[in-house]
Amino acid sequence: MSTQRPFRVLGIQQVAIGGPSKERLRRLWVDTLGLQVTGQFVSERENVDEDICAIGDGPQRVEVDLMQPLDPEKKPAVHATPLNHIGLWIDDLPAAVQWLTAQGVRFAPGGIRRGAAGHDITFLHPKASDEFPIAGEGVLIELVQAPPEVVAALGG
Repeated sequence: MSTQRPFRVLGIQQVAIGGPSKERLRRLWVDTLGLQVTGQFVSERENVDEDICAIGDGPQRVEVDLMQPLDPEKKPAVHATPLNHIGLWIDDLPAAVQWLTAQGVRFAPGGIRRGAAGHDITFLHPKASDEFPIAGEGVLIELVQAPPEVVAALGG
């Protein structure tokens, strides 16, 4: 594998936690731990109803998304794995996708698209395949295009 990456991982953008009920998740993360709810996101395509919460400020801010399925019988099953995914700030998302694909990394369907928080995103698939032997090893990994102020603050 080539080590000349045309992109950098700058930090953690988000942690997404799934469960059958956002109420129970909110009781811990918002009511008990004090996170602030900063938004909501609902998507039938992604089978998700989520509260977007936050820890920290500025470039050190990390989203904690509390997710429940719209329909527990449908996929994606956002509640089936309690730690649903982790999001990483990327300084150049298109370059990262192109380079990682050439290295044999498997991406989940959907390509680069606008995410719940308004940033461009894509996902590394949790499972490898014959065609793409590198994947998240059981973890769904979201790559998130960092806005210029985050690139400047975290990327030097």
